[in-house]
Amino acid sequence: MLSRGPRVPGPEKPPEAVAWVVALACQKPKDLGYASELWTTSLLAQHIRDRCLKAGHSSLQKLARGTVSKILASHELRPHKVRYYLERRDPAVDAKMMQVLFVCRQVELLRSSEGKSDIAILSYDENPGIQAIGTTGPDLPPVPSIHPTHSREFEYVRYGTLSLLAGLDLSTGYVHGLVTERHRSREFIDFLRMVDTYYAEKTKIRVILDNHSAHVSKVTRAFLATRPNRFGFIFTPKHGSWLNLIETFFQSSQEASFGESELNRRKSSRIGSSLGCARSTMLP
Repeated sequence: MLSRGPRVPGPEKPPEAVAWVVALACQKPKDLGYASELWTTSLLAQHIRDRCLKAGHSSLQKLARGTVSKILASHELRPHKVRYYLERRDPAVDAKMMQVLFVCRQVELLRSSEGKSDIAILSYDENPGIQAIGTTGPDLPPVPSIHPTHSREFEYVRYGTLSLLAGLDLSTGYVHGLVTERHRSREFIDFLRMVDTYYAEKTKIRVILDNHSAHVSKVTRAFLATRPNRFGFIFTPKHGSWLNLIETFFQSSQEASFGESELNRRKSSRIGSSLGCARSTMLP
C-alpha cells in the first residue's frame, strides 16, 4: 500500500498580505456590510478570498480557514471573542473606595468590642426585575423507589416583576428586606422608615450604597432632613458595586422566594409588599 509522505507546506504569505489580513481581523464584520457582530475564521477567509485581488494580494486567492487561524494565532488575535473593559469615570474613585474600606474596618472593630454599639452600618442596594412566578399545582414530595426528587408542575403563572430592596447589617448579619413593585425615591424612603423603626432612637444608621437617583433626589433629601443626624450615606464610586457586600448577598441567593401561597392569594392585587428578614450566612 502506498503511503502519503509528509505534507509539504505552502509558500509563505508575503508580509504585506499578512498585514492586510490582520488589519481586516481587527475590524468588525458589520462595518464591512455583514450581519455578524464578530468574525468567524470561515467568514474572514471567504471575505479575504473575495477581495484579495482588488486589494492587490493575489497570493491569498486560495486562502484556507486553517491558514487564517495560524495567522491570527501568530499575532495573538481572537476576533471571535469579546472581553469587557471598564472605563474609570469617577475621578474620586480612590477617595470613595478608601471611605468604604474605612467603614468596613470600623465594622470589624465594632464586632470585636464588647457591649452594644450606638452605630449600625448597612450595606444596601436594590435588586430589580425579579420575576414573580406562581405554580399551578402543589409540589410533590419524593417517593422512595418511585420519585427520588421533589416534583414541581411545569406550568406557571406570571405575576409581573418585583424589586427587592435589601440592607445587610454588617455587624450582625441581619438582612432588612422590602419587596416593592418599583424602586423610586418613594420606595427607598419606605425602606429607610422601616430601618428607622427597627433600631433604637439613639443609634446612628450609616448606609453604604450607590449613587442611584432615588438615593440623592430632592424627596429623599427632604425625608432625611426630618431625621437629622439619624442617617449617614457612604457612596460607592461609579462602577464600584463590588465594594458593596450586599451585591455578594444577592449573588449567593439562588432565587428569591416570595411564597407560593402569598402569590396565589394576590393574583389580582398588589404583589408582595414586604419581605421577611433573614439572617445572612455571609458573616460568621
